[in-house]
Amino acid sequence: MTHQESMTIAIKWFKSFNTQNTEQLLSLYHDDARHFSPKLKERKPETKGIIKGKDALREWWQDAFDRMPSLNYSITSLTADEERIFLEYTRKVDGEPDMLVAEVLELTDSLISASRVYHG
Repeated sequence: MTHQESMTIAIKWFKSFNTQNTEQLLSLYHDDARHFSPKLKERKPETKGIIKGKDALREWWQDAFDRMPSLNYSITSLTADEERIFLEYTRKVDGEPDMLVAEVLELTDSLISASRVYHG
């Protein structure tokens, strides 16, 4: 995988979130991808912040899109190499303060195999 291919995945990732296209977003992930988020830990404590697999990702993201129809990510910084993408973005939701977020996407065989979200 080249740097440009990683950057293309990152741009598709942002576009999928900002259009709230769950299936397009999932197409960027391995079937058994892992995802960690502090929001998962908060909203679904039984997960301890970690979910695995496309079904769990679909449920998590579709719930977020349903609860926050105005959800939008504004890119602050984007850095990638052949194995990882580092994203910084501002999470915007009507009626909520903007939130600065960092996220790391790990790539395997041109798909996201793991993601980890960081925010305060």
